[in-house]
Amino acid sequence: MTLLIDLLEVPRFSDLTFFTDGKHKEIDIKNIEISETPDIALYMPENSVLLTTAMYYQHNQSELRQLIDTLITINCAGLGIKLGRFLDDVDQEIIDYANQRHFPIFSIPKTKPLGGLLHKLTNYIRHIQTEELTYALDIQKQFSNLLINDATIVKIILEFSKIVEVPIIMVNPFKHVIAQSQDFFTNHLPTQFITSQLIDLNSFSDRNQSTVKIIEDRNKNKLQAAVYPIKSNLFYPYFLIILKPEQIPYPVSEFAIEQALLVLSYVLLKNEKIEESKKQIKSDYFTNFIGKQSNHPNNTDELYLFGKNFGIQYAPEYRIIFASIKGDSKNRKQYDEQMELAYQWLNLKIEDLFSHSIIFIEKNTNRPVIILQGNYSNEFIKEKLMILINELKQTLPIDLRFYCGQECQKIDDLSSSFIEAKIAYDNFMSSSTDEFVTFYQQKGLLNLLETMGNDEISYFCQNILKELAYPTDTNLIELRKTLKIFLDNQCEVTKTANDLFVHRNTVKYRIDNIQDILKTTINTPENSLNLRLALYLSEKNRK
Repeated sequence: MTLLIDLLEVPRFSDLTFFTDGKHKEIDIKNIEISETPDIALYMPENSVLLTTAMYYQHNQSELRQLIDTLITINCAGLGIKLGRFLDDVDQEIIDYANQRHFPIFSIPKTKPLGGLLHKLTNYIRHIQTEELTYALDIQKQFSNLLINDATIVKIILEFSKIVEVPIIMVNPFKHVIAQSQDFFTNHLPTQFITSQLIDLNSFSDRNQSTVKIIEDRNKNKLQAAVYPIKSNLFYPYFLIILKPEQIPYPVSEFAIEQALLVLSYVLLKNEKIEESKKQIKSDYFTNFIGKQSNHPNNTDELYLFGKNFGIQYAPEYRIIFASIKGDSKNRKQYDEQMELAYQWLNLKIEDLFSHSIIFIEKNTNRPVIILQGNYSNEFIKEKLMILINELKQTLPIDLRFYCGQECQKIDDLSSSFIEAKIAYDNFMSSSTDEFVTFYQQKGLLNLLETMGNDEISYFCQNILKELAYPTDTNLIELRKTLKIFLDNQCEVTKTANDLFVHRNTVKYRIDNIQDILKTTINTPENSLNLRLALYLSEKNRK
């Protein structure tokens, strides 16, 4: 990058001096132009420096204001005016106006021919551009060799740091350092000290462009840090942090940094595809393992032996936990990326909280599935899962949720815990609650029937009890009471007669009448169960 202020500091151009105060917009010079026409802005390319004798303005310098305005519109890098030919000096009001617009004007001595100056300036700029391009191509060649040799991200960062000669850090979407240059080992400068400051300064909020922040080292000295997003097409990218970017030696250009970002993007993509393949293998195993337990419970030994490759082992207890995220699935790309990051987060953290735990991906849904291998109480599980939820929430805008099956003593029973975790998830999705951790609640038959609507209950009761479902007649009410006590006493006539304070024959007579009304016998197991349920539900429904 060639700036006018740097150009005029070159010894061979030391006789070119600024009229203006030097507080100019930094524009990379691409071309040098000569012209005397006032409408040159219509024909001059951007990022150029204009050299002129200002012949057109010798009798009216105030018109230079209009020239300055038009040059600013095309991003002109500066205006050089040769003195002693048509202008002996530039009016102070023009200099003040240029300062006000932050536009640089410099003087060219009358001894310098504009043609020769154009040639020298152009050659110098072309030489710089050629050196930058050559150097960048050399860097590209070095990176290409690293790719050919299948270099890791750590190796690439170490090599790139040697090229630019400044400290470099690379962080993942969680802002965890995954690679760093040798400087942090030799100078004992903790990377966490750097990344924490950048997080506090909101340096990772822009996923599309780089940013520069001022931070401090451990001695409170000010330090520049340039932050570049890698794979910026992601909602939550990796980042490259370059410390002291102003000290990067000439002629390393922005192009060289872009090459590093491109190479790192490629390596990340390659690693991502490798991880996807590994996850797919684990997912296939998990699906087969759970499926075999459900369909062939006595034929899982071979799968168990194969599962040792993924960490399956004998444990006092096992448990399945589903993980999901609370998010807007309408933006499918962002939702899928959040699910993938949730899996990566759990993969990083779960082993520290639950020893020997394993994570798989459920096919079709891509939900992370955790297998706990150990004896953990519900309270302990909830406490540790809340740690995972809160720490991730502090790092990224991702809301984790967990759905836990019951524990089982044998690994062959994992399919039951899997089904329970799935039921816990389904119940959560159909409810209005927003629990962070949901445990499966075992339900009896009566609890399941209570989920029926009133119309369904009425139909069921009337179909089973007939006239005894909702009786109003005194005789029918007495028969319903007799039926309930008879069933409560396990269909024993004597106990029923004692409870009703009637003769045994009276009970027999009433039971015969009841069976006539119901058109079925009472004491078969199936009928007895249906009658008990119908009596319970009709009584509750009537209330």
